[in-house]
Amino acid sequence: QVQVVESGGGLVQAGGSLRLSCAASGSISSIDFMGWYRQTPGSQRDLVATITSGVFTHYGDSVKGRFTISRDNAKNTVYLQMNSLKPEDTAVYYCNVVARLVSRSRGNYWGQGTQVTVSS
Repeated sequence: QVQVVESGGGLVQAGGSLRLSCAASGSISSIDFMGWYRQTPGSQRDLVATITSGVFTHYGDSVKGRFTISRDNAKNTVYLQMNSLKPEDTAVYYCNVVARLVSRSRGNYWGQGTQVTVSS
């Protein structure tokens, strides 16, 4: 019904930048929320940032002032600009989409994850 595909992860040195992208496609009528979460082995999945259709944003405390989330509603795409990266930002980053489908149902969808590794 809905496909969520992330891209843009990779290896970067501490202090560097990366930009993640996530595109949602399928039987989508509208998207309520888009966001990014991250997870390291043995830990829970934590909030990084979310953005509503009205472009209201919310950030996790550890990324405030360094990461910026943005959204292109026409493309059903969300971006995460990550600056001043730290080794502790190393994780698998997952895109989350809360969407209303053309069938009028509402669903919560996840991408497959993209690895971000920050070397010291």
